[in-house]
Amino acid sequence: MASKLLPRASRLLRPTSIPQYRSFSAAPQRLSDSLMVYKKGAVMPLLDLGQRQHGFTSISVMNEVARMLEMPPMRVYEVATFYTMYNREPVGKYFVQICTTTPCQLGGCGSDAIVKAINEHLGITPGHTTEDGLFTYIEVECLGACVNAPMVQINDDYYEDLTPESIKTLLTALKESATTGAQVPTPGPLSGRSTCENSAGLTNLREVPEWSPELLMRKDGALDGEAKQ
Repeated sequence: MASKLLPRASRLLRPTSIPQYRSFSAAPQRLSDSLMVYKKGAVMPLLDLGQRQHGFTSISVMNEVARMLEMPPMRVYEVATFYTMYNREPVGKYFVQICTTTPCQLGGCGSDAIVKAINEHLGITPGHTTEDGLFTYIEVECLGACVNAPMVQINDDYYEDLTPESIKTLLTALKESATTGAQVPTPGPLSGRSTCENSAGLTNLREVPEWSPELLMRKDGALDGEAKQ
């Protein structure tokens, strides 16, 4: 039942050309003892550690987490199949998640234009991986950066204020980085603005107001009598 809640594209992910199947061990991740205090509460962070080490949330990752936390494997499977941040199939070096929710569809050039640009540039459609194994590309729901729409999450980084040209440039830079070590654009808005500030500049609080303690003192004498008492 839980798997039906995943976006269709997530369920259609294809394995990359290089299999990543191997056992999972949390030991190299400097696992904190605090994770073991409330074992059930450690399911999600351990699954995340396993995915980062292993490349995706394989059945071996889920079974190892269940063993470590002394939980029925089914309880761990339920978590891993419910949340879309856990990839059940191998993904490329760059996991491209384009937001296509309403704010991104309406903001800027619109996410439809970004989807079209990605399709053309990578030569794949959502839910697939490029032949070289570098890019896996899916559509996702809101990623919480609506004011900078349209936007995309690539691995752990957000790239915002996208245009068809800037997303193609970004993907090209990522590919060059994988092969030559070239530097990729800094995460954040690609329009030049700072974080989520108004692109036209400040609309209020443009000046530092004059202030002194005397400005907060009453001058009608109402407190003089109380001071004498």
